[in-house]
Amino acid sequence: MTLMTLMTLSGCAESSGVRVEGAAPVSVASPPPSPSREPTDTVDPIQLLIHDPKIGSEIRSDLKPCDDHEYPVDTSYSDVTKDTAPDVVINVSTCSDGVGLGSYVYRMENGRYIDVFADEQPPVYLDVNNGDLRLTRQVYAPEDPVCCPSGEDVIMYHWVGTRFMETSRTHTDYGTKAYG
Repeated sequence: MTLMTLMTLSGCAESSGVRVEGAAPVSVASPPPSPSREPTDTVDPIQLLIHDPKIGSEIRSDLKPCDDHEYPVDTSYSDVTKDTAPDVVINVSTCSDGVGLGSYVYRMENGRYIDVFADEQPPVYLDVNNGDLRLTRQVYAPEDPVCCPSGEDVIMYHWVGTRFMETSRTHTDYGTKAYG
């Protein structure tokens, strides 16, 4: 009843908000097509990881198919190293709860992909944001369940010459939660 009264009264209130006066003008110019960075051939991320000598033994031993016979691997292609060939960003996670075990970036050099960035400190996830590499790490207090971290660290990296350099670091505290 109270909600209905509030809705009725708020509908009658004076408003200095947005007024719709008619259709907005339609833009005639269209942006130029951007060159495609999609790979002509996709990469087998499992083979790339298995044959990479830099991959840690823990990741190597955990790299197994889940119940549905698919590997817990997320692969994307991007232009994060500003090279002519698309770079490969690979995230390896657990089958049970999707916690990131390791994240990698591979760059094409001399006709083959080489590992130019790796982080094997769980929980970790890499993606590309505005042409830069973004590493996201959930932060857990001792009593936090896997579903509910206490915070998050986001670290941005920019490709400079032959390697990634950290450009910023942000911590977000999710605040106090009550479980149960």
